[in-house]
Amino acid sequence: MVSTGAVQLIKVKAEVDKITDLGYPIYFLTILGVWKILGVIAVLIPKFPVLKEWAYAGFFFAMSGAAFSHIASGHSVSEIFPSLLLLILTLVSWYFRPEDRKVISFNQHKNRKL
Repeated sequence: MVSTGAVQLIKVKAEVDKITDLGYPIYFLTILGVWKILGVIAVLIPKFPVLKEWAYAGFFFAMSGAAFSHIASGHSVSEIFPSLLLLILTLVSWYFRPEDRKVISFNQHKNRKL
């Protein structure tokens, strides 16, 4: 996510071409780039499990939205694949995250031994 966010922030020509081909305005690259980099920071810093959940949700929506945008535009599998790969990696990372980075429910918190 850091590399794609950086590429979007500096507006590499290939990214500009992709985003305009999908029908989005160029400023959308800045928004996506900032969100991705902030999301990575949220996932990597200690504590703040709710913030991490929001970051993972943002990654999920960004990557699934990218995949659907490519599909709706009639792009080939080779153009859809990077979005799907990042979506799968996001889901795997979320699923296997350490216990201390998971949100606990109120009942789990109440029953936790201190």
